Amino acid sequence: MTTTRVVRIAAFGCLAVMLVVLGAAVRPLMFTEQAAPAEILSDNEIGFVHDMVVHHQQALFIAQRLSVNVDPAVSRLAQQIDDSQRTEVGMMLGWLRLVNVTPGSRTPMEWMHSASGTTDLAAHHGVVTSDATHGQSSMPGMATMAELDSLTSATGVDAEVLFLQLMERHHRGGIVMAQAADELLADGPVKQSARDMISTQGQESGLMALMLAQRSAQPLA
Repeated sequence: MTTTRVVRIAAFGCLAVMLVVLGAAVRPLMFTEQAAPAEILSDNEIGFVHDMVVHHQQALFIAQRLSVNVDPAVSRLAQQIDDSQRTEVGMMLGWLRLVNVTPGSRTPMEWMHSASGTTDLAAHHGVVTSDATHGQSSMPGMATMAELDSLTSATGVDAEVLFLQLMERHHRGGIVMAQAADELLADGPVKQSARDMISTQGQESGLMALMLAQRSAQPLA
């Protein structure tokens, strides 16, 4: 057997071994369609995002109903809240689209009750829930239609006080929901978003409590 023939046989042998190894490596990739699809968002993440979209939308509604005839500092705060929560609503609606969930298609607050078994987290954190607008079930901090109508007709200091009271209570409710999500979720962008909401809305709640005190008013229960 010539040297050239030996080299060729050895080369073909190496090639065969490489093809076997490559086939073993590629095989899992070729059958990924048969595997269960990766979960984009967990059921609890979807529940939190779904409900927080509704919650944020009412915050936008409250900000939009504030009279223009108020202290510029209150107007700036309302605009700040509108800007930040509108951005967050867009982000959360994007998440819902990824999982083909339509806002309003789920039972509100189901995920929040599951976060602590049989414990009502809203009651646990001392937040009183009121009837939510647009036919939604109760969520922490939500204003009633009567309260929103009162804000629409209020002007001057009365409008400032009522806006601050409604939004401060609304923020406290949002913080309760975000804290529940933070406790329930292991990691990921939804958990981080919940933590960001806790921080931002906590700071704004403190500012609103101070502004109410400056007007000799108290936060709502």
